[in-house]
Amino acid sequence: MKKIVLILSLLVVGLQACYYDNEEELYPSVDTGCNLENVTFSGTISGILSSRCLGCHGNATASSYGDGIKLEDYQDVKNAADGGRLLGAVKHEQGYSKMPLGSAKMDDCKISQIEAWINAGSPNN
Repeated sequence: MKKIVLILSLLVVGLQACYYDNEEELYPSVDTGCNLENVTFSGTISGILSSRCLGCHGNATASSYGDGIKLEDYQDVKNAADGGRLLGAVKHEQGYSKMPLGSAKMDDCKISQIEAWINAGSPNN
């Protein structure tokens, strides 16, 4: 009886050692659909800012709601980007006000697009 238990135990242990995970099945690649290739100020960044920021940081509202920070014109956005304030705020980094204030954090794609534009030198394109 001891031999049968020993043989079955070895067989079970041996079969478990042969288990193989297919990485592609366990972690399928997900196409996020986030385009970071052709990020431009006029085609990408201004649209993000228009929908998520200009309610408080537009030229007409910045003094009342946006702490005087304007994000409607290219030069104002570039200044915020060059100083690190824009990316720090949308990424909710420590030391920056979390933006958009009182709203959910921007999705990762929009943040990545802003970061890609800044890393490209914040061009006026």
